[in-house]
Amino acid sequence: IIGEHLRICPQGYTCCTSEMEENFANKSRSEFEAMMKEAGRSVQMTLTAQHRSFDSYFQDLLNKSEKALYDAFPNIYGELYTQNMKVFKDLYSELRRYYRGSNINLEEALNEFWTRLLERLFKLLNPQYHITDEYLDCMVKHAEQHKPFGEVPRDLKVKATRAFIAARSYAQGFLVGSDVVKKVSQVSLSHECTRAIMKLMYCPHCRGMSSVKPCNNYCLNVVKGCLANQADLNTEWKYLMDSLVGVADRIDGPYNVDTVIGTIHMRIAEAISNLQENKDSLTAKVFQGCGNPKISTKGSSSEDKKRRGKATLEPKSSAQALEMLVLDAKGNLTALKTYWITLPGSLCSKKVMASSAADDKCWNGMTKGSYLPEVMGDGLANQINNPEVEVDITKPDMTIRQQIMQLKIMTNRLGNANVGNDVDFQDASDDMSGSGSGDSCPDDVCGKRLSKSPSTRQPETHAIPKQSGHGINGASSRSLPSAFLLLLSVAFIAAQHLWR
Repeated sequence: IIGEHLRICPQGYTCCTSEMEENFANKSRSEFEAMMKEAGRSVQMTLTAQHRSFDSYFQDLLNKSEKALYDAFPNIYGELYTQNMKVFKDLYSELRRYYRGSNINLEEALNEFWTRLLERLFKLLNPQYHITDEYLDCMVKHAEQHKPFGEVPRDLKVKATRAFIAARSYAQGFLVGSDVVKKVSQVSLSHECTRAIMKLMYCPHCRGMSSVKPCNNYCLNVVKGCLANQADLNTEWKYLMDSLVGVADRIDGPYNVDTVIGTIHMRIAEAISNLQENKDSLTAKVFQGCGNPKISTKGSSSEDKKRRGKATLEPKSSAQALEMLVLDAKGNLTALKTYWITLPGSLCSKKVMASSAADDKCWNGMTKGSYLPEVMGDGLANQINNPEVEVDITKPDMTIRQQIMQLKIMTNRLGNANVGNDVDFQDASDDMSGSGSGDSCPDDVCGKRLSKSPSTRQPETHAIPKQSGHGINGASSRSLPSAFLLLLSVAFIAAQHLWR
């Protein structure tokens, strides 16, 4: 029939009524959006699988270290352990909460552990004296300058903070990447894009050419126009992938989580042994500074209950497993770097089944023949002269711009983790609150601090997606780089409304 009634397809002789054309338009829209979601799900699955693998490995490493401590310490230390079990349990509990993103100052948590342990052990090692809480406060002030646990607290603080900072940023990076893909893949097509997709996929049917495939370059122009905003994710997406690779190298290198996390129980045992060996000189120095405590009326027969000797503990590590995890992750991250700019080509070749670029018998949008226009570049700015899709380059998609900002924030966080700086994760899905977590510091700086002095620096605060992947919760930023990015985002969004 004569196609004067057609609003999208060429108005020559046609097999389609107006109703058929409308049905085809709806069908093409739903099919293309399904293609986008399917492509996105593949990337989401890759990223969430990497997160699960590392998370499982890291949690298992921490669990094994804790179990080794619980299994060995009763026999090694007797009452020194059994009467102080809660101190050790609390430490591992705090370490887990920190890794999961809770607002915990990691340095303060470690300092608190050593302080509580020193107070408890000093009383147990001197049972003949009545030691009050006030005396313990004085004891801590005088004892810490004499390093009762040796160099272990300082060394563990430096290494553990770096390892935990890297580990939790690394794990969250995969979740943020997956969440961004999910949100972007759900962005609806514009009216102009729906028309262009219909013309690409189903107008050949209306011309009686259902077996003729679209020309490849024609398909690329349509899809690049439709996914112009998505392609603008490319730069920040690549930065995120590169940042994750960088932190992966740290995790399996200088900040080796396998060595650090798998030996926490051994370092604690070493520290306790140092305290036992230095008990007499430490006690003398404390008595000199705080005075002699009163003799206990209860007496003591606990000397035979003390256990001495070096702990013979094994590290709970799996270096080969970590190496394989990192290698696998780096391979996947490298493969995903160009996802957003290769997506149009992937959809055209695998989903739309476009014909070869040199084919002169393909559907060019009007008839069967060659497609002559050049292929547009990637991104919104390059679509100003797109011959197939009318794209308003002055009106970026706000959802996608927000996701670009999330990528920037996460990349900034990973950059901090890469150099050992702490950041604060705030997740409203947890019943957790607080002011933040402490920063790590270089060896030459940490060496000048007393272990009793917690870091007072306020770390950066960013929003992170819930671990279930159901969205991103807002949070404020305390660091200048991230605050600047967020302010820039607000200004940009406001400008978009003015342009409209």
